[in-house]
Amino acid sequence: MFSKDKQAYLFLILTTLFWAGNFIVGEQASRFDIPPFTLNFYRWTFAWLILAPFTIKEIIEKKNHIMENIKLIVVLGITSITIFNSIVYYSLNFTQVISGVLMISTIPVMIIVFCWLLKIEKSNIYQILGVIFSLFGVIVIITKADLVILLNLNFNKGDLWMVVAMFSWAMYSALLKKKKLEISQLSLLQIIISAGLVFLFPAYLVELSLGHKTSIHLPFILILTYVVLFPGLASFIFWIKGISIIGSNRAGIFLHLIPIFSTIMAIIILKEKFMFYHLIGALLIITGIILSSKKKSNE
Repeated sequence: MFSKDKQAYLFLILTTLFWAGNFIVGEQASRFDIPPFTLNFYRWTFAWLILAPFTIKEIIEKKNHIMENIKLIVVLGITSITIFNSIVYYSLNFTQVISGVLMISTIPVMIIVFCWLLKIEKSNIYQILGVIFSLFGVIVIITKADLVILLNLNFNKGDLWMVVAMFSWAMYSALLKKKKLEISQLSLLQIIISAGLVFLFPAYLVELSLGHKTSIHLPFILILTYVVLFPGLASFIFWIKGISIIGSNRAGIFLHLIPIFSTIMAIIILKEKFMFYHLIGALLIITGIILSSKKKSNE
């Protein structure tokens, strides 16, 4: 029989494994010409339908509290549901999974930037250095460690859009820190999905009007099933369970498994190559993460 800590570790490893798989499946979606906003719209629509029976009662009971914080909820929905996932799926049409996940791995460091900008938390010298190292790591990956690309600003647009996704999720995470809403995590997810879908639906319609349509075929069904059930619902539930057992600080360490799992899967499944600039970028990002986790001796 597993101890509670071991159960938490299993939940958190599965969570990061499913989230890592989201990048692989997102890349596969581009191969089958599944438009990014279409995939994201159906992903969160089905997730909303599954969650509705379990959350509708609490949402109705706390509607006044929700309306008091509606501006915050709308921004949370736009940054996490509308922008982040759509842009990640779009980016994977143009860039490697390895490049994408390495940049996304800087999110814990970028949260520090937004917490400072929004005056949520003060930053220390280690965190500032961590941000600088991580940003240099991202620049190395975007430029492929090639000065000519940097000087000519000849960047891969998938890499640039992945940076947008990175900042979007960092802002979402910082805003979650700013104010704790008096509602269960499951109901909070549901109202954030609801707000995100309001803005995602028009983007989906624009995508359709531009001729970016997909037919209902087996790859689409399999991809949609995965993104709804695993990185969507299962990961969120497992994440909550893991945090409830070992706490958010210890659980947060497991997030660093995502780029490792994604890179391994990209090499094995997609036959991507781990290049020298990936190594340099990864070392700079890891240094940034370590520095940003340090505290001053008097803190």
